[in-house]
Amino acid sequence: MKGCLSALRRSRRGSSGASRLLYPLLGACLWAAVVGYKPVIIVHGLFDSSGDFRNLIHFINESHPGTNVTVIDLFDRSASLQPMWKQVEGFKAAIYPIMQNAADGVHFICYSQGGLVCRGILSTLSDHNVQSFISLSSPQAGQYGDTDYLKYLFPQFVKSNLYHLCYTAIGQRISICNYWNDPHHRDLYVNSSDYLALLNSERPNPNSTEWKKNFLKIKKLVLIGGPDDGVITPWQSSQFGFYDDNETVVEMQHQDLYLRDVFGLKTLGARGDLIVCTVPGVEHVYWHSNETVFRLCMEKWLE
Repeated sequence: MKGCLSALRRSRRGSSGASRLLYPLLGACLWAAVVGYKPVIIVHGLFDSSGDFRNLIHFINESHPGTNVTVIDLFDRSASLQPMWKQVEGFKAAIYPIMQNAADGVHFICYSQGGLVCRGILSTLSDHNVQSFISLSSPQAGQYGDTDYLKYLFPQFVKSNLYHLCYTAIGQRISICNYWNDPHHRDLYVNSSDYLALLNSERPNPNSTEWKKNFLKIKKLVLIGGPDDGVITPWQSSQFGFYDDNETVVEMQHQDLYLRDVFGLKTLGARGDLIVCTVPGVEHVYWHSNETVFRLCMEKWLE
């Protein structure tokens, strides 16, 4: 109700014209209080923590007063390098009670690496009640690029030789290696990736049918990204596009995982529940604090 109360105060202090808005606004506030908005769960990305999402929480509370917003405070900072399946289980345990207390369901906003964590949760949790899954600049088709993150984590490697580490048992204990997708060593990726290759059913997965069924329980999938991201490489990975072996980007609709509908993307598209939102001019670290991104790409899916 915080946003409603401040709006009501502004109306009372304003002109007589503003005062005429007082009763409709009060009615809207009471409606929000009675009906309520679905809880929003935010999952952070690599090297982030819950404190990084203050602006996003403010945007949500302003547009959807009274919304219960929870940023899951787990695997912060350097702990975000832990294996992806370990993070999935940890986040799942923290999120499940929120779901159980939300009869009408919840919404996910999952940023960067967190978008892949959320996919793991949605695939493996048979009784989730997620309505909108908002994937905010997340490397959904994998990562392959010489970014500042890569130089910081692996100063002795560049993108062309990181496969020597990532596609080993030791490398698969590091989160970024779980979704490192080298288009020049496709066979090694498919056979070695313990996380993304399984989620995408790029190698035989006995759970693929069940995981697809679970994933398709969502009502909307919103894929947000943009050409000036600077970290997600290629940036189209945030919308399931990725490189071929010539490093030419193949868009989502032409990807094998879409054409074969391996985990439900094509089904979501046919249902009208696959939303792609592209915003230029946004660098990776600013997606969750950019009000334009919120208004254009997220606000309407948080009802």
